[in-house]
Amino acid sequence: MKKNELTDKYYGKGSKGFYAALGISAVMVAAACLFAHKQGDAIPDIRNSAVKTQITAETPVDRRVTNIPKTSSPAISITSAIVTAPPVQATLPAAEITVDAPFEVEDSFFEQGQAEPAAAESKGMENACAPLSDISQVIEPFSGGELVKNATTGTWQTHNGTDIAAEVGADVMAAENGEITSVSNDPLWGVTVVLDHKNGYITKYCGLGADLAVQQGDSVNRGDVIGAVGETADIESTEAPHLHIEITHNGELIDPMTVFKA
Repeated sequence: MKKNELTDKYYGKGSKGFYAALGISAVMVAAACLFAHKQGDAIPDIRNSAVKTQITAETPVDRRVTNIPKTSSPAISITSAIVTAPPVQATLPAAEITVDAPFEVEDSFFEQGQAEPAAAESKGMENACAPLSDISQVIEPFSGGELVKNATTGTWQTHNGTDIAAEVGADVMAAENGEITSVSNDPLWGVTVVLDHKNGYITKYCGLGADLAVQQGDSVNRGDVIGAVGETADIESTEAPHLHIEITHNGELIDPMTVFKA
C-alpha cells in the first residue's frame, strides 16, 4: 500500500496545529474559570453589604441598635465665643426741685375786692374829692345788699348808695378825673349824672337840680363842679334835701363813704 506523501505531509502539519489550538483553548477555559471564580467571590460581599444596610435602616425605633458603624471622619468641634457686654450704667440727671417762694399778698389782691372791702374801695381813688363841702351828715347809709325799708314808698329794698344831707343849691363836685358818660332825668331818681373815672370806678349822682354845669361827653377833673343839690328824686322825696351818690368798682357796688373817708 502506497502512502500518500502529500496527505501525510499536510496531515502531520495539521496534527501539530490541532494540538496547539487545543492547548490555547484549555488555557483560555482555565483563565475564564479563574475569572468567574473571583467574580463569584465578590458578588456575595456586595449582596451581603446591601442586606446589612437594609437591616440597619429598617431597625425598629424601639429597639436598641448596637451595630452602628463608627465614622472615620474626625468630629467637628464648634467653639462659640461668648461675648459678655459690659453692664450699662445709665445716669439719670438729678431731678430739679423748685421750691415755690412764700406766698406774698400783694395790694392788687385787695384791689379786686376779695378781702378787706374798705381798703379795696379806696384803692385807685386815694385822692378822691368829697362830692360836697360837708359830708358829715348821712341820712341813709349804704345797705351793702341788705334789705332796708324805704321811708317814702314803705317797701323793703336795698339802698345802693349813701344819702348825704345838704342844702338845695349846694355845689356837687367830681370825685376824681373822668368822663361824663350819661346825663338823664330818671323817673325815680330825678336828674342823674354818671361819671366814669376810667380806672374801674364809676360815680353816679342822683337828685340833682335841673341846672347842670356839664353834659354827656365832657371830661372833668377832680373837684370840678358838675351840678347842684336838688329835690328831683321822687323815690326819696320824704327825706330832707340831700345828695344820693352811688359808686361801683369793676361793676360791684361799694360804700361811697369808704372812698371819701380815705
